[in-house]
Amino acid sequence: MDVAHCHLEGNADAVEFCPHESYRHVLAASTYTLQEGDQPSRAGSISLFDVDADTSRLDLCHRVETAGIFDIKWNPVGECGVDPLLAQADADGYLRIHSLGCSADEVKGWSLREIGDEKISSSMCLFLDWNPSATAITVGLSDGSVSIVSLAESQLETQEIWKAHDFEVWTTSFDIHRPQLVYTGSDDCKFKCWDLRDGPSKLAFQNSKVHTMGVTCIAKNPSDPNTVLTGSYDEYLRVWDVRSISKPVNEMSTCLGGGVWRIKYHPFLSSLVLAACMHNGFSIVNINGGKTEVIETYSKHESLAYGADWHRGVSFHEGKGNATLVATCSFYDRLLQIWMPESDLKLHQDIVL
Repeated sequence: MDVAHCHLEGNADAVEFCPHESYRHVLAASTYTLQEGDQPSRAGSISLFDVDADTSRLDLCHRVETAGIFDIKWNPVGECGVDPLLAQADADGYLRIHSLGCSADEVKGWSLREIGDEKISSSMCLFLDWNPSATAITVGLSDGSVSIVSLAESQLETQEIWKAHDFEVWTTSFDIHRPQLVYTGSDDCKFKCWDLRDGPSKLAFQNSKVHTMGVTCIAKNPSDPNTVLTGSYDEYLRVWDVRSISKPVNEMSTCLGGGVWRIKYHPFLSSLVLAACMHNGFSIVNINGGKTEVIETYSKHESLAYGADWHRGVSFHEGKGNATLVATCSFYDRLLQIWMPESDLKLHQDIVL
């Protein structure tokens, strides 16, 4: 069911609901627009919205102009009373941190204030992920490198950078159960894991035989320390047991079509995944052991399906509703959609996170 929509000022590539209590109605959306000409430039923006499903409202609170953005992520939930932080990976090779706070204009609600930045590389920053304690961020770069950046008292500092892949690192992710491990995926079709202990980082494992095109996304199962998902330009969603990385759990995997660009686990139901499938819209997938099943698709976008996220609604967690709000965005048509799945998601419940 469609709830609300709007068009952004630039090409839309990422959407992220704030996970912090009291801020869960806040949605951030980022853009990346290549401005061609004699001196081409990559421009971007972050827009903050106040989302109210009950009244079908999507109100713009704040917009900040930036370099072209490839990825944004809120910091994991931590100390109470601390303002949420939003990290930005951009085309200028910077990692930037913004703090969410009340706007000076109380009518508009919320605003972002940049509190720190770090020039990672002359290459573009393509992807970022926070460690569980929000003290470090891993960044994937367009030259095949991966960086680990520490954050302490608003100060960013590059701790390590190394050549991890032959081509663009589209995705990198901390293992939330073992944060000394970092996963990476690249246009070189390789899926790797690195051990950060006793640096420099050491290769823990790699698989270079299964993905037939670039690895674009990696997601660790929040409730299972051994399960990791990968998505690829080859259109397959794969389930892995990190104890046996030579082949996926389900050798057949699941073809979602279009190229799997982003995958997000449901915040409360550990068997459900939201996938952005580039040329094939968005899918909600149920994963039960090694078996995967597409239970719903969403095709109201007319361009590349890039950004997707679940709302962390308290009412769903408390059993007061069967639907979870979803935000999705598409690139060239600059469309941001807020919708609710038609399916009763709790019918696919196995573990409530």
